[in-house]
Amino acid sequence: MTETTNDKRTDETVDRVLANAEQRTEAHVFGSAQAIQDASTAAHTDADGAQWDLEDRHALRRVAGLSTELEDVTEVEYRQLRLENVVLVGVYPQGAQDDAENSLRELAALAETAGAVVLDGLLQRRPHPDPATYIGRGKAQELKGIVAATGADTVIADTELAPSQRRALEDVVKVKVIDRTTVILDIFSQHAKSREGKAQVELAQLEYLLPRLRGWGDSMSRQAGGQVGAGGAGMGSRGPGETKIELDRRRIRTKMALLRRQIRDFKPAREAKRAERKRNTIPSVAIAGYTNAGKSSLLNALTSAGVLVENALFATLDATVRRTETADGRVFTLTDTVGFVRNLPHQLVEAFRSTLEEVGEADVVLHVVDGSHPDPAGQLQTVRDVLGDVGVRDMPEIVVFNKADLIDDDERLVLRGLEPNAHFVSSRSGEGIPELRAAVEEALPKPAIEIHALVPYDRGDLVAAIHETGMLLSSEHGEHGTAVHARVSERLAAELAPFAVAN
Repeated sequence: MTETTNDKRTDETVDRVLANAEQRTEAHVFGSAQAIQDASTAAHTDADGAQWDLEDRHALRRVAGLSTELEDVTEVEYRQLRLENVVLVGVYPQGAQDDAENSLRELAALAETAGAVVLDGLLQRRPHPDPATYIGRGKAQELKGIVAATGADTVIADTELAPSQRRALEDVVKVKVIDRTTVILDIFSQHAKSREGKAQVELAQLEYLLPRLRGWGDSMSRQAGGQVGAGGAGMGSRGPGETKIELDRRRIRTKMALLRRQIRDFKPAREAKRAERKRNTIPSVAIAGYTNAGKSSLLNALTSAGVLVENALFATLDATVRRTETADGRVFTLTDTVGFVRNLPHQLVEAFRSTLEEVGEADVVLHVVDGSHPDPAGQLQTVRDVLGDVGVRDMPEIVVFNKADLIDDDERLVLRGLEPNAHFVSSRSGEGIPELRAAVEEALPKPAIEIHALVPYDRGDLVAAIHETGMLLSSEHGEHGTAVHARVSERLAAELAPFAVAN
């Protein structure tokens, strides 16, 4: 099926959903997945670099009509999560309809990224989610009708469901029910590439799974005693003293402890690389921001890094460090970090704490926001909240509104009101990139010590070190060497001390 046909079908689905929503409830359901751009604005350019991973990721796609889902949902816990045709459902209190619609659009984008086809959606207005079925018994029956009418095989709730809510809703709608956290974890498991990234994702998945284990019937091997069971099992029916579910939980806890040790073992290597950069006084800039805001594209535009770029949420998870230079030759590093999303599962925040350390160790944070997103203020607040949770709140910050080619002057005025000193750039067209690079160079910390020295010609390595890690203010070649006036680090100042001269 061609891309144009897919877009047309999506538009028709959205129109039908909105029309049905007017008849079913006062609340609109959802529009297109606005967290993802349309095909025309997501076109890749040569600046995106080599896209081999992207080609591999697209090599395997779902074939419609080949579902093997069972009507009996009692086995879903132990089957591989495979999202196919889905219906979304959310709950919002009075006065929060716009925020709920944005959240549901984002959930639609998450589902599409995970490989699902979004068929329909439902928003329920109520003060608090129903403790039994999340949306209430009446709406659950209405949801059951929508699922049957659309032929969906999965329902996704726009929250983290309690195990009892998930089980009760499954009993009503008769298909698999998952929540927002499950979708995000599935995307992370698909996109993690490095050993550390895979370990972090697996740890988060096990933390989420542990309180949600369940089982049925004889497979549980529950302990029993005496004349038990309708069949009169009698002697020999006593279990080993530990149920199967307890054994599973113990295995999961053991695996989690092993993963935590593995993640800790990765730390010395990261710290060694970081210490080497600090020893050479190389400043660092961390690119942080909402998922799909264009962080990797911006890294490519600034450094020609060739990092994977995809029009999807959480396309890249592993921190990527690239070396670049200022206009005057100073070396610094740019680090692309994992993106954030509203209601980011706390398991992921904890598991990826080691990756987020890269932001905490940076000298400047480049905070990237999708300027074309319907809720840029929400993106700003979400990222700052997560950074605050990991202890990175008072870092020097440069706010960048990316995708400036998709917004008009009125929208720029609104965004300027959110962040008066923000920069507007487009990593696709190149707009604003030179100005942003100049702002980053200006924000980098300046070497602490000012020195005047006459460096002999046989110590050209010191002059090269000044160019690379310091700020050369002036230089003049004379009979006995190169007279330099520069700002350098303490380590380099000690090496230049024997050649220091009076000003």
